[in-house]
Amino acid sequence: DPDALARLDGYGDLRFGMAPEQARQAWGGELKGAANEPGGCYYLVPVRSQDRPQLTFMIADGKFVRYDVPFGTETAPGGGRIGMTEQQLRQLYAGRVEVQPHKYTDGHYLRIADAAAGTALLFETDADGKVTRWRVGTPPQVDYVEGCS
Repeated sequence: DPDALARLDGYGDLRFGMAPEQARQAWGGELKGAANEPGGCYYLVPVRSQDRPQLTFMIADGKFVRYDVPFGTETAPGGGRIGMTEQQLRQLYAGRVEVQPHKYTDGHYLRIADAAAGTALLFETDADGKVTRWRVGTPPQVDYVEGCS
């Protein structure tokens, strides 16, 4: 869907690989966040969602490399959403899902790689097999379990 905000190569007008300044410009609204050290990993967070951000943009090595959707109704590229079951995801992304055990819960990571974009979409599920959050980004950062680490 060309009009969708969530894409495999970025989000809205933001594209993976953009410098933080370009990402801020492409976003159009205010984004809070800054590096602790040059080239360090950090998040840019839309100001309107400071209390409980529904969307965060990861910057690493001076580039936009990942975005996270920790809750909310945003639809992932290909149609996945928070609240869906692993079975629904397997049907939506048939033949492309790589499943790994979750590091902290009895759930899983369901990873859908996109060779063309060189990125991946990653869903996290809980013990009941329901999606709790998802993210899109470039390796290796898309696979970082705890944000920047």
